[in-house]
Amino acid sequence: MKAIDTNILVYAEIVSSPFHEKALAVLSQLAEGPSPWAIPWPCVYEFLRVVTHPKVFHPPVPAEVARSDLHKILDSPSVVLLSETRRHREVLDRVLAASGATGNLVHDAHIASLCFEHGIDELITGDRDFSRFSDLRVTNPFTA
Repeated sequence: MKAIDTNILVYAEIVSSPFHEKALAVLSQLAEGPSPWAIPWPCVYEFLRVVTHPKVFHPPVPAEVARSDLHKILDSPSVVLLSETRRHREVLDRVLAASGATGNLVHDAHIASLCFEHGIDELITGDRDFSRFSDLRVTNPFTA
């Protein structure tokens, strides 16, 4: 199963982004396809935080619009939302130790841990920081 990172959601939302069309295509293909795909819950919150933040986008996406667009995505019959399992403590500890993630990279370790917990085969992201999680296959749809 494939999972998407926050930046896919953000770029699909922000039409002025140079990555908008590619992100929207990736998201639409997954959401409209028959195969299960996933979004880690932390990415949902981060999406809302980023697109509605006035210091990130001017003007920011209105909260009502962001929530409405998110609801459309989460209504996909094939989407699975990834949350912590009983194994999360063990998996996160292993991921942190193996990757050396600290500071802001702990958030990425959280996402990687959720992917490992749920048997995700691939994380689709434009964030190169995920390469530090050697057991996670990462695909960047924005590279040529």
